[in-house]
Amino acid sequence: MCEIYGYVRVSSRDQNEDRQMIAMRSCGVPEHHIYIDKQSGKDFNRPQYRALVRELKEGDLLYLKSIDRLGRNYEEIIEQWQYLTKTLGIDIVVIDMPLLDTRRGKDVLGTFLSDIVLQVLSFAAENERENIRQRQAEGIAAARQRGVRFGRPEADLPEGFEEMCRKWKRNEIRAGEAARRLGMSLNSFYYHARKFSEKS
Repeated sequence: MCEIYGYVRVSSRDQNEDRQMIAMRSCGVPEHHIYIDKQSGKDFNRPQYRALVRELKEGDLLYLKSIDRLGRNYEEIIEQWQYLTKTLGIDIVVIDMPLLDTRRGKDVLGTFLSDIVLQVLSFAAENERENIRQRQAEGIAAARQRGVRFGRPEADLPEGFEEMCRKWKRNEIRAGEAARRLGMSLNSFYYHARKFSEKS
């Protein structure tokens, strides 16, 4: 007997999958057959996707909201599509693209048309991923030029650190004693003392 499944993917944990879930329910996909991943579509190493593939058997039907929910790597999307439809023998429906419904057009022309549409959409999905990466890189570069600093903010140094650092540089106090008086670890004192020396 044919089972109906749905696959939902959002790129990060703070993104909302509601729109995709509504689409799945409207297609009659049972709640317990909807698999959700909250991670990038750059590859197929996703726990829920892998669990879904293990469940699928010949004759089953899989719903996707759009082709980029399956993934964003052109070659891997094509490879997975072939694996799902040819090797496992399931049907796939891409809700946002009615031409990508393997239940229709099982003849040569129908298969040819759906293959063309799949290739175009897969290319577009990967192209968009590359554009996103480029925009992120450009945004980070522009922010750095404006003086924005990335990473963890520097911890505030203890009061009197600069004076203690100068004494240490003049060999008036040992590093271990300076660190003890400041309430710092020796490694932390050395690290910040070096940075202070570079600035001064």
